[in-house]
Amino acid sequence: MKANVHVTLKRGVLDPQGKAIGHALHSLGFDGVDEVRQGKFIELDLAETDPEAARKAVEAMCQKLLANTVIEDYRIDLVG
Repeated sequence: MKANVHVTLKRGVLDPQGKAIGHALHSLGFDGVDEVRQGKFIELDLAETDPEAARKAVEAMCQKLLANTVIEDYRIDLVG
């Protein structure tokens, strides 16, 4: 089973990298972009075959390591 984890900064948390990307896009002529928020994508190959157990395991991984839950949100998508 595969787990895809999307980690993004919570709304209200300043995102200087997103601002820099937005500024660069505007300087390249992409004026239709209003706001940019950047994050990280983590793909995990799991030996677990039970979706509920896999979700619980990945949830624990996010809480302990993959996301800083004070300033970041995360979303888990299980595949397979």
